[in-house]
Amino acid sequence: MAAGIRSPYYSMGEHTLAVPASLFSLNRNRLVDRLKNNSSVDKNSVIFLQGGNEETRYCSDVGPVFRQESYFHWTFGVTEPDCYGAIRVSDGASVLFVPRLPDEYAVWMGRIAPLESYRVRYEVDEVYYVDEIVDRLKEMQPSNLLTLNGVNSDSGKNCHEATFEGISQFKVDNTLLHPEIAECRVIKTDLELQVLRYVCDVSSRAHIEVMKRVRSGMKEYQCEAIFQQYCYYHGGCRHCSYTCICGSGTNGSVLHYGHAGAPNDKTIADGDICLFDMGGEYYCYTSDITCSYPSNGKFTDDQKLVYNAVLAANRAVLNAAKPGVSWVDMHVLANRTMLSTLKDGGLLQGDVEEMMKANLGATFQPHGLGHFMGCDVHDVGGYLSGHPERPAVPGLKSLRTARALKAGMVLTIEPGCYFIDHLLDKALADSKLSKFLVPEKIQQFRGFGGVRIEDDVLITETGTELLNTVPRTVEEIEAVMAEGKNLKIVVPQPLDKQFK
Repeated sequence: MAAGIRSPYYSMGEHTLAVPASLFSLNRNRLVDRLKNNSSVDKNSVIFLQGGNEETRYCSDVGPVFRQESYFHWTFGVTEPDCYGAIRVSDGASVLFVPRLPDEYAVWMGRIAPLESYRVRYEVDEVYYVDEIVDRLKEMQPSNLLTLNGVNSDSGKNCHEATFEGISQFKVDNTLLHPEIAECRVIKTDLELQVLRYVCDVSSRAHIEVMKRVRSGMKEYQCEAIFQQYCYYHGGCRHCSYTCICGSGTNGSVLHYGHAGAPNDKTIADGDICLFDMGGEYYCYTSDITCSYPSNGKFTDDQKLVYNAVLAANRAVLNAAKPGVSWVDMHVLANRTMLSTLKDGGLLQGDVEEMMKANLGATFQPHGLGHFMGCDVHDVGGYLSGHPERPAVPGLKSLRTARALKAGMVLTIEPGCYFIDHLLDKALADSKLSKFLVPEKIQQFRGFGGVRIEDDVLITETGTELLNTVPRTVEEIEAVMAEGKNLKIVVPQPLDKQFK
């Protein structure tokens, strides 16, 4: 092999998963096949995508670690920024366009790779420089360029449509590609599943490490640091799938805790329920796992009640989910199961079916049951045209998809039970809901926080495959945490001197 040409797979070392470039050539072929079966697509069309750009922080020359745009990654697997890609629909021929780097790049950034290295590494048919796009596209003689333009139903933002100097010389159709490529991403291939299983396994082991090492008196971010270090050091996961949520005590009731205004900075108190929602990312494939447990490793009776209510909901869905089942029905099943257990525990009273009609479940679980997962943690395809629209009912309206399940989908199952003052106050003031609440018991749980149990699941031909492996029962969690008590953990102490 010529000097500087890398093998056609991605790996962060012998201890990590080697991902073949054939994963992406298969994705390209799947996309081309879908487009060929679409009578609206001219067979002489060319798919044209733009990858992510290198960016800097505000006006500085410092930038974040680059992470590829997800559609471009799914299609080409390219790790470098500022690239473009073209695929001919008629025969699936693929062309990659990379930046023409200046000589100074070799001084500051390292050796400039030859074009052939990109062709071999990413298993594309041809590679050219970005400044050659117009000439090469003219040689391909496309009837039109199919560019990516559509709304992400999770963020509400538009995809980044490809543009380049000279695009006006070509006929562009930006309506056909988005629904087809998004639908491709909904169903995972066997090669994609290997990557997802790997990153879920790494993240599972990282969660267990946190479970063993958490101590009362730690800051929440120190648990976040343990997780991130494990994923990167042991699994080669340079990125997390999203900002880690490390809520303890009442912070566990903040659904997206961990943001800049609440940066996992509370001191964990003895006995706090810790809700740790964290997932590593490997080669742009994500994981999303939530574990909930007491900081001191021993559940109280109240904590057991809430935890087991959520676990029962989680397992009910895990056992019921299969092809053809409505995801909305799974959300309803989770709520019914959880409300039944809370009633048995004395927090609620009355008929569970009446609670369901009144939508009491949204008071305790205001979010949706789960979401697609793949190259984005909230993966695309939830509300594509031709599939069920978003429900309007509280709780259900937060569902990230309302589709019927299909084999090959990967979703999270993440029921939760939270004691959020705002929602509790509203329910107590609403006669339709308050009759189901036992006020003195509800008062007892104010400040409790919340419990979420989130698993990553593949829909198979007959049911489900659990992709993560973390302890889930109270007994399993307490056993792991008891084992962790034997580890010597140094919790940083306050500084002797502070600014005055």
